[in-house]
Amino acid sequence: MAKNFISNKDETVRMFGNNFLEALTRIHFLVPVYIFLPVIFFMAYLSIFEYGLSALMMLAMIVCGLAVWTLTEYVLHRFIFHWELPGKLGHQIHFVFHGVHHDYPSDSKRLVMVPTVSIPLAALFYFLFRLILGQVLVSPFFIGFIVGYLIYDMTHYAVHHFNLKSPFWLELKNHHMRHHYMDWEHGYGVSSKIWDYVFRTTFRLK
Repeated sequence: MAKNFISNKDETVRMFGNNFLEALTRIHFLVPVYIFLPVIFFMAYLSIFEYGLSALMMLAMIVCGLAVWTLTEYVLHRFIFHWELPGKLGHQIHFVFHGVHHDYPSDSKRLVMVPTVSIPLAALFYFLFRLILGQVLVSPFFIGFIVGYLIYDMTHYAVHHFNLKSPFWLELKNHHMRHHYMDWEHGYGVSSKIWDYVFRTTFRLK
């Protein structure tokens, strides 16, 4: 897809004429933490006090949840966020979901998932994982999955707005900036680059 415009300022563009709908598209980057941290604590409570899971079992399921999140992040970014239906309507839908971020990558109010997207997605994934894992194991697994999601959202904000100095974080930032400014058909991982290596969507740097 050809890129015609990229703003490097912390600015945005109005997407809806309705003020209420417009307000739903902008949030402070810490809002996901406020929403999902209680979910993590509740799942931990269920795992420990209701189901009596051992520390080893909890740790194993949390790690599995984190791993599944990294793949989910890659798949969502590559195949959902970058999917554009043909025609003007398809372009408008894509712009609302992700295109606006590529045009205004430094917009601090549109760098993390808004609750109108993240909450339904979280519920959908929870019931899917519960169907697969059962009522008991889904709790620690979902802790890892949600922690992975929060790491993704906070990493995404950080690489756009924080003055990162450590080699690890700088490499993640460079990876994501290449996706924005060099080739947006590669480099879909944000909090992890592992699936870009697995599916060969790393950047072809000379």
